[in-house]
Parts: sequence; structure tokens; C-alpha cells
Amino acid sequence: MTISIPSALLMSLTHDLQYATDLARGAGKIILDHYGKVERLTKTHAAASSEAVTDADRASQRFIVAGLRKRFPKDGVVGEESETGESITFECEDPRGRNWVIDPIDGTNNFIAGLGNFCVCIGLIDAGFPVLGVVYDVTRDLVYAAAKGQGAWCGSKKLEAPRTPLDEASMIMFTSNLLDAHGKCPDWACQYLAQQTWKLRILGSAALEATYVAAGVAHGAITVNGKLWDVAAAAALVLEAGGVMSDLRGNEIFPFDLARYNGAKVPFLAAGPRAHRALLDVILNHP
Repeated sequence: MTISIPSALLMSLTHDLQYATDLARGAGKIILDHYGKVERLTKTHAAASSEAVTDADRASQRFIVAGLRKRFPKDGVVGEESETGESITFECEDPRGRNWVIDPIDGTNNFIAGLGNFCVCIGLIDAGFPVLGVVYDVTRDLVYAAAKGQGAWCGSKKLEAPRTPLDEASMIMFTSNLLDAHGKCPDWACQYLAQQTWKLRILGSAALEATYVAAGVAHGAITVNGKLWDVAAAAALVLEAGGVMSDLRGNEIFPFDLARYNGAKVPFLAAGPRAHRALLDVILNHP
């Protein structure tokens, strides 16, 4: 069934997407000013007590949030960081309305180490669905952007998730933290690592990994311990590029219930439409 999207909404999302893109680029400049000059700090809130954070993460989020509040004062904001490090940012008066989801630096450990795989993520969730997403690959100066009904783009290039089945040339992006809620490595992960057909890659940025599915680079991307800010912007890209986004049981992630979200994990599998089932079957058959 084809869903008709009102032209006024399309125009509004076009303007919103351009603004979010400008914010992402501005945050990228702040991040680059800190690149190679930061120390690793540790978050203090329970949901992420061992995760790394830097002054650059907080400066980036401060810039993005200020811009969003200025332009969209009635929209909610969910962000990975807070000024104190004691909590996430969660300001959602209407969890079923328009809410921006921010990851000021996805790939913070890479950023600290001097490895260039990190990005700025700005996503818009409306009625629980990702309707807009920007993933800015900072060191490569590449903006991946998508809005509902308008496709996914990198500059002037329209993106398309892989339409072919998995084969010996397929690249699979793999999560850097494989341990489940019980601290164990699931058997499906061992199955992926043991095979030599698909080409596994670990980038250390869940959003970039999923974005490469939207860009047609990878047939799939699997993240076990991601959070909402890792997936929101990338999901808009994957879905607009014709890909599939599910949890690791094959269930839909969206609409996402934002009510009282406190940083809980959001595992996901992003894949091309003809690769998703085969990747999921490995997970389901080897728990």
C-alpha cells in the first residue's frame, strides 16, 4: 500500500532536514577543535556507568540542543549526554509527538584514540517513527541525510540499500560489544566469526555501520548494546534507502515508545531487504 504524504509536510521536513544538517556540521567543527586534545572521562549514571565521554561530547550536544530549542521550542529532546554526566537528557513533554534524538559523538572511544570513525547523529522521531535523520561522518566530511518520503542522500548521490542476496562479496558490519545481558557471547556471534564467506567489519560506531547499509556498502549491520541515539538517525536513512530495520528477534523497533526512556538498550539488525532474513536466521537458530 502506498501512503500519500501531504506536500506541506514534505516541505516542512525539507526545511527541518536542512537545519539539522547545518547543526550537525556546526557540531562537527566543535568536535574537530577538540580532536587529539581530550581526556577520557566516565559517565556516572547507572545506565552507562562504564561508557566513555569527553568535554567534546558535551560541547557538541550543548550546541545541538541550543539550536533545536531555538528553532523548535515545542519539540522534545533526547540526548546521550548531560552537563553533569549523571543522567541522559530527556525532555519529552509529549512522547508521541515530535522528539529529536541526539548522539553528539557516536564512536567516542575512536575519537579519543585518534581513529577517525566517529559521527554526529541527529534524528527526529514523530509519533514513534524515525521521519528524519542526519549522520555526519566528521573526519570524512560526509553528510548522510534522509527525510520521510524524500529518499536518503549523501550530497547529490541518492542512497540505496543492497537489493541482492548475501554472497561471497557481502560485507557485514559487526558490533564491537558482543556480550549479552548476562555477560556471555551468544552462539550466533561465534557463527558469524567462524564463517569465511561474508566479510565482517567492526568500525566502533553503530550509527556509521548502519549508515553503510543505507549507502549500499554493507548488506547488514548488527548492534547488540546500542541505545536509541545510536539507531534513530540511522534508521531514517536505512528505511528511506529501502532497507530493513528490526530488533534481534525480527520484531519492528518502530513505533518506539519514548515514554520514560532512560537509556535502555536498543539492539538492532539493519540490512538489505534480501539479506535481512538470512542474517536473522543465524541469530534465531544460534541463541
